[in-house]
Amino acid sequence: MDEAFESRFDRLILLVGRLNYMWTNTESLLIHLIAGLTGANKDVAVIIFLTLNTTRARIDLVERLAKMEGRAPEIRDPILEHTQRLSRLSSIRNKYNHCIYSFDQESGNPKTILMRIADRKTDIKLGREDTVDDKAMKEIEDVVTQLSDANKDIWKLIARLGFPV
Repeated sequence: MDEAFESRFDRLILLVGRLNYMWTNTESLLIHLIAGLTGANKDVAVIIFLTLNTTRARIDLVERLAKMEGRAPEIRDPILEHTQRLSRLSSIRNKYNHCIYSFDQESGNPKTILMRIADRKTDIKLGREDTVDDKAMKEIEDVVTQLSDANKDIWKLIARLGFPV
């Protein structure tokens, strides 16, 4: 491996690690929203959170609880704003968590190979490949920053609503 290749690879691994850390840390804040919306304590909310196996299921639960009849708009609306924000950010996280990594022989750039089968009318397509160039790395950095901001904003909302911490 040449030095430039190692540097790009190290940068990608560091960015994906940061992305995963920020995502996990921010997604776990849904526990506090579940506790507050259900009137349960945090331990019960942790069990509910861990019983749901996907981010989508956890976000769906929080959104449905927020939309329940009788929920005040000043509680419902900011929660929905934050869950929609997380949903938008999840696509980049999913892309880099649910792929195989390889490297372009010519440029040395890392590539992602999507671990999904696309069924078509008469054939299938396996593993779309995307190059992880400087633009893609910048996109990961931007999502990490947006997740950090979302994390701070959700903590503020939890405190403002008086939900269990």
